[in-house]
Amino acid sequence: MKKRKIPMRKDIVTGEMAPKKELVRVVRDKENNVAVDPTGKMSGRGAYISLDVAIAKKAKKARTFDKAFEMKVDDSFYDDLIEYVDHQQARRELFENGN
Repeated sequence: MKKRKIPMRKDIVTGEMAPKKELVRVVRDKENNVAVDPTGKMSGRGAYISLDVAIAKKAKKARTFDKAFEMKVDDSFYDDLIEYVDHQQARRELFENGN
């Protein structure tokens, strides 16, 4: 069987390359709205961050997405991002331990 290529993306907080499935995409659209993109298919400028709460909190502290998107990003977005990453991390642990 042919070995499939795993798409890699760079985490903008740590600078490390990781498989795309282990990261979450954050996108800025044409109207300068910043949102979490769980499907990875929304149009706009994208940046990736690891599914790790500590890294999401580090992104909030360093205002990483302000720099990546060259605009002021709302604090509420960072809070939503931390909540989303926490939820996804918990789901991953639940399903990995369940198998």
